[in-house]
Amino acid sequence: MKLLKFSELLRVYGKIGLMSFGGPAGQIALMHRVIVEEKNWLSEKEFLNALSFCMLLPGPEAMQLATYSGWRLRGVSGGLISGLLFMLPGAVVVLGFAIVYALYGSTHGLAALFLGIKGAVLVIVLEALGKVVRKSLKTKASWVTAGLSFFALFFLNVPFPIIILIAAFAGFISPSKVEAQKQQSKLSVPILQTCKTAALWIALWILPLGLVAGLSTQEVLGQLGVFFSKLAMVTFGGAYSVLAYMAQDAVTAKGWLSAAEMMDGLGLAETTPGPLILVTEFVGFLAAARIDDSFNFGLGLLGASVTLWATFMPCFLWVFVGAPYIDWLSSKPRLTKALSLISAAVVGVILNLSLWFSLHVFFREVAQTYFGLFNFWVPEVASIDIHALGLSLAAAIILFWLKKSILLTLIISAVLGFALSFLF
Repeated sequence: MKLLKFSELLRVYGKIGLMSFGGPAGQIALMHRVIVEEKNWLSEKEFLNALSFCMLLPGPEAMQLATYSGWRLRGVSGGLISGLLFMLPGAVVVLGFAIVYALYGSTHGLAALFLGIKGAVLVIVLEALGKVVRKSLKTKASWVTAGLSFFALFFLNVPFPIIILIAAFAGFISPSKVEAQKQQSKLSVPILQTCKTAALWIALWILPLGLVAGLSTQEVLGQLGVFFSKLAMVTFGGAYSVLAYMAQDAVTAKGWLSAAEMMDGLGLAETTPGPLILVTEFVGFLAAARIDDSFNFGLGLLGASVTLWATFMPCFLWVFVGAPYIDWLSSKPRLTKALSLISAAVVGVILNLSLWFSLHVFFREVAQTYFGLFNFWVPEVASIDIHALGLSLAAAIILFWLKKSILLTLIISAVLGFALSFLF
């Protein structure tokens, strides 16, 4: 394990945290350029092995990769510093946006601005779907898995975690053509030490949430802690895929916010540095701040804090427990095959999310229809929103034809949406 000075660690990872726009693809590319190419702190093989491991874990893979690289450089303290610096800048900005949104989000001008953001987010999700399809669907089994995943989500309303578990199990037990490395890596960490590490981080994750829930008179804080802790254990595929699962409970079941507000939150998270899963902080703040049909700033801060803790503490648990095993795990073909089918299932999840987004962006009225075991969303054709359709088309031109960045596409779309409030 390399030992780096704290000052250098703070400087470099602080820079990465402030510049980490563009979702996981851009964030991983940024870390590769800085950590592998510029600083030579990790070799190409070490970086890719770590990335493969992080993609197997629930949670934001880019943050976990940052945490792992910090661990390689300075142990647990280095992992904490690198992970926190990757996440905190975006968390501060998202909290500020959530406060402004809770106070002014319903005004006419801001509503139009967020309409532009929603139109751009839909295009960005479709772009993400295209990238994942090209990367993940390379075999007949992967195409079948993606199709079954979409069908189970859209028509049968099967919970997202069950789909991921089935895909992982199918990949693990299926024959694999991937050959193991000639020289198998050996385990160098005692199992007892691993158990102690896991027990420590599980306690740091769960006990503070239980304390807050026990001391507070507001049930919503305990509900947020339980919900986002469960979410942290099943968030394979990043923020786009997990929105389908979040929408099932946070929007449809618990009523913490509307589908439109959920999409606004994702649009806000898209414009900030750090992992896109920071949209959970937006949800936690609104759910707690508006619990009494009024704005409670202090309770909103507690809700945001509980959500951040429940979402990101597990990231440190997974990495610090699994980091010593990465070289050994990378030599196991069955785990590689399980990962490939998880990625294929995520394609179906993102396709379901894309369709769900499209219906809620382009139509003001969308109802869930049931037909025996099947259920799906059906729009009211007369409620089509021409403005949203035009804004999405403009975002597609900016992103695909003019080849502008995601951040610039969101900014231009927001400005166009805001301008519409003065024209119509």
